[in-house]
Amino acid sequence: MPTTTAGRCDRGVTHLTAEEREVLYALGCGLGDAEIAAALVLPEEVVAERLGRVLGKLGLRDRAAAIVHAFDCGLVVPGQGPRRPVPGNTVAARRTGAASGPWLRVSVLGPLRTTLAGRPVDVGPVRQQAVLAALALSPSRSVSRGRLLEDVWGREMPDGNVVPVYVYRLRKILRLGDRPDSVIRRDRYGYGLVQGIAEVDALCVDDLVTRAEAAERAGDLPGAVRLCDRALELFRGEPLAGLPGPLAESERLRLAQRRVALAQRKADWQLRLGRRIEAITGLSALALEEPLNEPVAALLMHALRRDGRRAEALAVFDRIARRLADDLGVDPGALLVRARRAALLGEDTGPGRGRAGAA
Repeated sequence: MPTTTAGRCDRGVTHLTAEEREVLYALGCGLGDAEIAAALVLPEEVVAERLGRVLGKLGLRDRAAAIVHAFDCGLVVPGQGPRRPVPGNTVAARRTGAASGPWLRVSVLGPLRTTLAGRPVDVGPVRQQAVLAALALSPSRSVSRGRLLEDVWGREMPDGNVVPVYVYRLRKILRLGDRPDSVIRRDRYGYGLVQGIAEVDALCVDDLVTRAEAAERAGDLPGAVRLCDRALELFRGEPLAGLPGPLAESERLRLAQRRVALAQRKADWQLRLGRRIEAITGLSALALEEPLNEPVAALLMHALRRDGRRAEALAVFDRIARRLADDLGVDPGALLVRARRAALLGEDTGPGRGRAGAA
């Protein structure tokens, strides 16, 4: 059977991220770039970047074709708003008065923060918040009642039906209209967020990192740095701060380490671009936060050496060597020893510096 135009459009929209669908929806509603930027609280250049990705993914030649596509797909219907709920479109819809339902955002890269249709929502006591966080961090699978008990309560596992009670309360707080199951679903495997209903900042970081790595492979290091910046801006403090349970504890550690690794990659890309001062500034702040982190200290020494600041690089080594001895009773590892040797030998005039300067 031949594929209809509408069918091709439907599949095209499913290839878009929630952010890209927001832009396509707003464009279909007749907004210009400045209006879309205001509605989505984004810089205009970000709107232009997302629109470019929409055109590329859908194989459209220009904005006019994108507007037609939005109507053909049923994403926008004249005078009626969207024909069906599309995750990510309600910010623009509120701007045009055509909202079809709330949009849930869960932020775990700091104290848990939840917004519904752009408004902050109190999702209850800390254990209830931890249940929501556990569901948000498992976007593609159901989480069993037993797993939630282990993840949120650990050895303090309570008696009774506490998990169904907390899920029931969360459903009431977060429901769309009169549908109690519209945000949190239940199946034979357990509970989960309805697919595509929520935006989770930790998952946004994953997407941005994937795109940054693609930009690096394509030779677009400035683009990689920009995407890495956007990922780092999503961190608002200690991840899942104040939430109890083994899952929150392990995710705090994992996400904190992810932030440090992202900052290191950003600094490495900046050095390859010859942006040494920016790299040194960021790494210096990171070294103060992570005084025992040897890779961070070694990269800072490398950046200082490349900038001709050998004495400062050696001072970084002395500082972390003292902390390692005093706090852990260990000597600097091989990475730091090599960084110190490079500084002592004055390798700031070698090939590494030449490459950075040329970039």
